[in-house]
Amino acid sequence: MTLDLEKKGESGVQFGPVAYGTWSGGRFMHFGETLSEAEYIDCIRQAFEEGIRTFITSDVYGKGQADLLLGQALCQFPRDSYNLVGMVGHDFYFGNRKGNAGYPRFTDPELRSPDQFDDFLELAATKSLKRCQSDHFDLLLLHNPDELGYTREEVWTGMNDLKKIGITRKLGIAPGPANGFTLDLIHCYENFGEVIDWSMVILNPLEPWPANIGLPAAKQHGVKIMTRVVDHGGIFNDELKPGHEFREGDHRSYRPAGWVERGCEFVEKIRPLAESHGLSLLEYAAAWNLSHPAVECVIPTFIQENGDGAIPIREKIRSVARLTDCRLSPEEVEKVRQIGDNTGCMPLKGASTRHAKSERCDEWPMRPELIEIAERYGHALDW
Repeated sequence: MTLDLEKKGESGVQFGPVAYGTWSGGRFMHFGETLSEAEYIDCIRQAFEEGIRTFITSDVYGKGQADLLLGQALCQFPRDSYNLVGMVGHDFYFGNRKGNAGYPRFTDPELRSPDQFDDFLELAATKSLKRCQSDHFDLLLLHNPDELGYTREEVWTGMNDLKKIGITRKLGIAPGPANGFTLDLIHCYENFGEVIDWSMVILNPLEPWPANIGLPAAKQHGVKIMTRVVDHGGIFNDELKPGHEFREGDHRSYRPAGWVERGCEFVEKIRPLAESHGLSLLEYAAAWNLSHPAVECVIPTFIQENGDGAIPIREKIRSVARLTDCRLSPEEVEKVRQIGDNTGCMPLKGASTRHAKSERCDEWPMRPELIEIAERYGHALDW
C-alpha cells in the first residue's frame, strides 16, 4: 500500500531530548497529589524557564482542559520559542464515554464512515489549537488508535491533509494507553512511514519489552521516537520505597502487587552504573532510553507524591530540565536490558492471537501480514 503524499520534511524547530507532558501534575491522570490550576500552570512555566522547550498535550485530557491550561501557561512566551505537540483521536464531541474504556475513537463505524475521517480530524485539531492559543502544531500525533487507525489509508490521508493546510508541521502516532501494539506499529511504519515523523512509545530500563522490538523498524523508516513512562511510575525518581501507600484513586495502585518492591530491587542493581556516569537514577534511565535506535526524546511524568518527605515537584522539574542528550555504549544498554528484562510479563494490547474478532477498541485479531512481521522481527505471538 502506498500513498501519493508529500514526503517528510525537516522544517520546523528542533526537538530537545526532554519534553513536558500535560499528564503531569495529577489533574488529568491521577498520580500522587493533584495540583491546583495555578500550581499546574506555574509548573509548566517553570519547565520552560528551566530550558524545556517541547510541550505535549491531548485534546481528550479533561475534554480540552489540558489544552486550555497549557495555552494559558505558554501564552506569555513567543510562539517560536517552543514546540507544541498535540494529540487527537478520541471523539468526545459526538461519542459517549464507555466507562473505563474511555471515549470511542473517531474511526468507530458507529460514529462515521471512512470518507468522513478527514472532516473530524480537521475539526478536532482546529479546536485543540484554539484552546492552546496557537495557529499550528509543531507535531500532531494520532492518539491511541484502534485497528482502523493503524490500517486505513483514509486516516493517514486525513492526517497528511492537516499538514498540507498548515495545521501541523509534522505528523506521528501515539499508541496506548497500555503496552503493546508493536506489530501494528511496524505495519503502520511500513505502509504509511513516508508521512509519519514521530512515534511515542512506553520504554524504560524496567520495561524494555516490547518497544525495543519495533525500534529498528522505526529507524529504518525514518520515524523518530519519543518515550513516555521513562520514570517507570516514579520508581526512577528514587522516591518510592517498599510499602509505599498510594492515595485512593492513584492510577498506580491498580498495578500488580509488589511492583514497587521489585522496582526498588532493580534500582539497586543499576545505581552503581548511574553513579559511574555522575547521573541520578532518572537521568540514567533517560540516557538509557536515548541510547536506543531512533529514540530522540524522553517524557518523564512529573508527580507530586503524597506523604512526608516527598520531593517537591518543582525540584523534579529543575533536575530533569538539566538532562542532556547523553548516550550509553551498546554493551551497557544491553547489560541493563538483561537486568530489567520484562519479556512476556503481560498480555499485550493490539493485534493478538487471543481474539477471534474485534470486541474492544484496543484489542483485535491477529492478521496474516502481522504474523509475517512477527517472524521477521522475532516477536513471539503468544503474549
